[in-house]
Amino acid sequence: MTDVPNPRALALDILTENEKEGAYSHLLIRQMLEKYQYLKKQDRALITRLAEGTIENRLYIDEILGTCSKLPVRKMKPVIRNILRMGVYQIIWLDRIPDSAACNEAVKLTEKRGFYQLKGFVNGILRRIVREKEQWAPEKLKERYADDPVQYLSLRYSVPEWLIKDWQTVYPYDIIETILQGMYAPAPTTVRLQTDFASEEEIIESLCADGCQTVRCEAADGVFYVSGYDHLEALKAFQNGWIMVQDASSVLAGLTAAPKAGNLVLDVCAAPGGKSLHAASLLRGTGMVEARDISEYKIAYLNENIRRMRLTNIRTKVWDAAVLDESMRERADIVIADLPCSGLGVLGNKSDLKYRMTAEKQTELVRLQKQILTTAAAYIKPGGYLVYSTCTINRRENEDMVFWMTRELGLTPVDISPVFANLPACTTAKDGYQQLLPGIHKTAGFFISKLRKGLS
Repeated sequence: MTDVPNPRALALDILTENEKEGAYSHLLIRQMLEKYQYLKKQDRALITRLAEGTIENRLYIDEILGTCSKLPVRKMKPVIRNILRMGVYQIIWLDRIPDSAACNEAVKLTEKRGFYQLKGFVNGILRRIVREKEQWAPEKLKERYADDPVQYLSLRYSVPEWLIKDWQTVYPYDIIETILQGMYAPAPTTVRLQTDFASEEEIIESLCADGCQTVRCEAADGVFYVSGYDHLEALKAFQNGWIMVQDASSVLAGLTAAPKAGNLVLDVCAAPGGKSLHAASLLRGTGMVEARDISEYKIAYLNENIRRMRLTNIRTKVWDAAVLDESMRERADIVIADLPCSGLGVLGNKSDLKYRMTAEKQTELVRLQKQILTTAAAYIKPGGYLVYSTCTINRRENEDMVFWMTRELGLTPVDISPVFANLPACTTAKDGYQQLLPGIHKTAGFFISKLRKGLS
């Protein structure tokens, strides 16, 4: 009989590969859960929680380890470092797991990975942290760094200090903390209902019949929070193409595009396809959406969603958004440009982004964004629109980019405030752009703008 895999061992594999190979944690977790989908729901949930939580709180965890270990964290063997990190996460953050279990399982993992001689080292550090755990509570951390609020926020939310300082140029301290709190608050799956083949009532009834709890999202019409399911792919509503996993902020981008019957919509960076599929649905079977992305892999994933959603007025094409396609010059009524960005608005879903992004990389992204936007503007027919969006919170990539497009590309921002009528503090929407903030708008950190090309 085959042994059932240990969830902690699988989570350790994710952590190790994430650190060694640089693969994104959300992809590693998805691959692991697909491979071991036969495991019990609670085991799969534990794998996800341990991997996500350990990565999400890495700076805080390393601060604790650095204080409790004579050996610097960076000099520890990678496997031991991640065993300790995962142990600390369980001790400090997961009350439902007994401290003794966290310590004992860490020691067992150390032995099983061939580091028998280091089990005393692992056990000693974790036992010390158990004894001193009260001093590592968030309120104690705040007291310890009362004179350095930037370092407190950096450690408390495991966000690099340079990013906190960058946000301080735009937002006051309390807003930054609210953003970080909202970003990492537990959140159910958000889905957009695809009502082309079933009514909203039928879809909700189907989800409830499959054991789901649904709550309407006030930010955008047709968006619901869904929880209580085991396998999303096993839900009848998913299989029938009635739901698309999509944050409310992304749905608001589609509503901002507001395609009209018969329009040609070009999405230049479309995968995984949420905005393209939404635009096709809003066209009600008319017009055409051309969804493009740079690789066969991304287009294959997009095509999979198109088949599931059963929409016929959408086609795909592999194309580099930075390269001009003369055949599309001034043909599109609407161009959707959700461009590669620093991703700092979705750290709750992609925590490892914050450890990889730098101010220098942001500068490179701004350069790429301008190149793509210059190309995208050539596709808009006179009187047509460009919807520019990112999933980041960064003025250079967002507000400054709107000003640049107005100045350099001759586009004119248009009032989009009706789209954001249900949200608080959307004071710039009337000027053609809006930064959405976690904790304030109850969405991901998303930027949306709409600009018009002149008739002459």
